[in-house]
Amino acid sequence: MGLATVRVGDIRSWLNQDAGDVDRRLLLIGLGLVACAVWTASTSFLHQSKYILPNPIPGVPFFGNSFQMPLEGQGPFATKLAEKTGEMYTMKFGRATWVFLNSRRVVTELLDKRAAIYSCRQNLPMANEIISAHKRLLLMPYGAPWRKQRKAMHQILNNTKQTIFLPYQDVESRALLHHYLSQPERWWEANARFSNSVIMSVTYGVRSDLGDPDLANLLRNAEQFVPYLFPGQCLIDIFPWLLKVPIPVSWQPWRWWGTRLQHATRKAYKKLLDDLLERRKLGTQKPCFMTELLDSNKDDFEAEECYYIGGTLIEAGSDTTRLTLNVALAAAVLQPDWVERTRKQLDKVCGANAERLPNFSDMDQLPLIKGVAKESLRWKPAIAETGIPHALTKDDEFEGYKLPAGAVVTYNHWAISHLDYDDPERFYPERFLDEDLNAPTKGHLGFGSGMLRPVLTRCRRVCVGNTVAWNNLLISLSRMLYCFDFKGDPNAPIDAAVRIDSTFTKAPFSISIQPRSEAHCLLIQRECADAAKMEN
Repeated sequence: MGLATVRVGDIRSWLNQDAGDVDRRLLLIGLGLVACAVWTASTSFLHQSKYILPNPIPGVPFFGNSFQMPLEGQGPFATKLAEKTGEMYTMKFGRATWVFLNSRRVVTELLDKRAAIYSCRQNLPMANEIISAHKRLLLMPYGAPWRKQRKAMHQILNNTKQTIFLPYQDVESRALLHHYLSQPERWWEANARFSNSVIMSVTYGVRSDLGDPDLANLLRNAEQFVPYLFPGQCLIDIFPWLLKVPIPVSWQPWRWWGTRLQHATRKAYKKLLDDLLERRKLGTQKPCFMTELLDSNKDDFEAEECYYIGGTLIEAGSDTTRLTLNVALAAAVLQPDWVERTRKQLDKVCGANAERLPNFSDMDQLPLIKGVAKESLRWKPAIAETGIPHALTKDDEFEGYKLPAGAVVTYNHWAISHLDYDDPERFYPERFLDEDLNAPTKGHLGFGSGMLRPVLTRCRRVCVGNTVAWNNLLISLSRMLYCFDFKGDPNAPIDAAVRIDSTFTKAPFSISIQPRSEAHCLLIQRECADAAKMEN
């Protein structure tokens, strides 16, 4: 009550001043606003006159294109702009300049060949500073913290260690088949469990069961986080200076939601490590990456860093595979012709009467499975429709354009997938049957933009776990397609014009999954039942 009285008194006192005093104050406020507007306009003009940006999209003062970019369906929207503008265009979100690359050619020229100056990360205030507390490797700029985390993850994800994952990928893909057989109505949960259990087994030494609450919690947090990798998603991404407003954090509504998600994410990451430490006390913990990290690097990492190293591995290892499998199933329903062609190879190698399951040793005889994996990553990009943003570290020139240091440069993933390929709406694995077939990162952008010139590995932002994800896809897709038929629901058709829904809380679309034959059913029961027992 006292505070309200003081405020009312202050207002009355201000209103009762002489007109001249009031006018002077209003004049000062007005002059301040005008000066601010003039300064903003002049700096913007000087900035624009110094640089030549590719195909600027008209916007409004101060906000730029912030109100044009939709909160959902950014991929199709950005693709329409690419159709009108060509290989590159520019958008403004507040004072941030975003350059969208719409062809593999310019992605290769800039993000690949000039990776040394194009591979830093733009600070996305909501995603990096608030939700991730500057600790997610995906969003870290180059520097000592990035190098330390990258080195730790490289211990488990480098190509020389990929054989560690193979037994787990074999077991978990068998469990996936058994879940399809026994609980086909939970197919999307089975996809998530498969991808999560592989990385959980290697990272924390435990498997994930169908309906695991920790998995559900982790994927819900990731689902809420991913949209903030896109441009113009919230006020502080448009006006980062709001984070520096000198008022208590509790009075900053633009922080509230992100702070809650940061606490939820940290809690989920912490629980993973706390559970491991409890198992160590009980003597039931198996050797794994995190036990090795704790034992060999105990003086190098604080507890908080360990939460994020382990949690980030689980998060990244869980999402890409499950979403790509969902895309492949949608394609199997909508365009079944490729399924039949792929099965001819599978039946030739493994037997037309369900003699045995496909194995990793068969992959050289199954080129179409590799094509299916790449096409599933290309056809309807499931993550980062407009790419993962890069930051240009110094001024650069390219084909007559002058790009400023600090500009955000991103590969327009959805646009490239739909405009840069022949017959892009067709799911056609054969498009990848070329000399790059065995290179997981080449021919598409599903694992990031660093797809060429391996000499630049230290600079590129290609997914460090791409080989793990690649093998996940090969073994799961080959076995799924060999053992099951996939049919759609005529009363609930799949809309292929939009991104396949990535939510974990419900099925992204309707599908019927049935064994191809009684022989395939018996094969699954014989070869996969033990793998589906989580205690094994």
